[in-house]
Amino acid sequence: MRIIRYTQKNYQSAIRKLDRRSAPPAGVEAIVKGIIDEVSAKGDKALIELSNKFDKAGFKTAKDLRVTEAELAAAEDSVDVETKKAIAASRKNVINFAKRSLRKDWTGKNSQGAEVGERYLPFQRVGIYVPGGTAPLVSTSNMTVCLAAAAGCPEIVVMTPPGPDGTVNPALLYALKEAGATEVYKVGGAQGMAAMSIGTKTIKPVLKVYGPGNSFVVEAKRQLFGVVAVDLLPGPSEVVTLADSSGKASYIAADMLAQAEHGGDSIMGFITDSETLLEEVNEEIKSQIKTLSRQAQLKKALKDGAWMILVESLDEGVDLVNAFAPEHLSLITRREKTIVPKITTSGAIFIGNYSPVAVGDFLAGPSHELPTGGAGKSFPGLTVDMFQRRTSIVKLDRDSIKKSAPIVEAFARVEGLDAHGRSATIRVES
Repeated sequence: MRIIRYTQKNYQSAIRKLDRRSAPPAGVEAIVKGIIDEVSAKGDKALIELSNKFDKAGFKTAKDLRVTEAELAAAEDSVDVETKKAIAASRKNVINFAKRSLRKDWTGKNSQGAEVGERYLPFQRVGIYVPGGTAPLVSTSNMTVCLAAAAGCPEIVVMTPPGPDGTVNPALLYALKEAGATEVYKVGGAQGMAAMSIGTKTIKPVLKVYGPGNSFVVEAKRQLFGVVAVDLLPGPSEVVTLADSSGKASYIAADMLAQAEHGGDSIMGFITDSETLLEEVNEEIKSQIKTLSRQAQLKKALKDGAWMILVESLDEGVDLVNAFAPEHLSLITRREKTIVPKITTSGAIFIGNYSPVAVGDFLAGPSHELPTGGAGKSFPGLTVDMFQRRTSIVKLDRDSIKKSAPIVEAFARVEGLDAHGRSATIRVES
């Protein structure tokens, strides 16, 4: 794990690298383009071939791509009661939070007396990617599909990668069904995102895509923007903790290791103005990692994606956080009321020693689909209103057109668009 201190000669050059913008890793862009082109050209055949190549699914026909009602029923029977209770508790919080966030229709009058307003309707068909693999994200079912259901989307399509035997984790299938998914397909990666967006003979295309994924899934979203609408760019998981000496080292280390067990290209950062706390957290990580099961993922993530920074002041730490734009920020400071308003780019903020990021991952209520890789500078986390389509409403009567026409004519004259002006004045003259 890298440790950087403000007393080092290369400190400024080291922290400059933390100022991120979301961009695909080298080589990913070309690979994803090839996959999208293949799905576009070969449809279901490409999905079968790519699923067998990347996931060892063993698919033979297009019928193998979709999860059947029998598979959903079998999944429900196999999930234990405690897991079902946990999924239900999470779902309840997510739905309650979502319903408070739904945007509502409104109407009013502008200065000329015209009736104006907004209308919000759910997207009729949405596509959601739910990661699988070695850690099938059962919680993501609630954090995405429940929002679509709360918004009233009638068709909710889910793509999730299969295991080597062509099946999907039963708890994940159960959670998807309970959350409101109407179609579930066993297709992962960039090909899953392409299938939802472009469509095949088996899979009808959606209007907007959602969901977290690896760098290939996120890059597919970026390339398919315009073919479909896109929610945000949520890639590999990351956490940064910003703490003064009031932070508890064991809690901070536990949060970092929780992110590290995602493995791969996960990122764990710790910023503090306390040398003592920095050393304590470092020792806690070395101690706690010995007790955890996903050793391969933990060791790789800590080697490649973990860092600690000793700053001269917590205010300097705030600047680093805003430059890095972390998916999750754990903020532990005695100056909470003054520091929180200064955080401008984090996907979610977890405040105080007793707010583990895992509660946000599984239970709290806000969606855990959040921008990563620096995308937080431009994107918020997933919200229920992203499943609503906005339409503006304008209605004029005789009085309001009389008041509006001269202003329209003035704009038309200065822009050289006399037909625009005439379209307003003709209604006054007749």
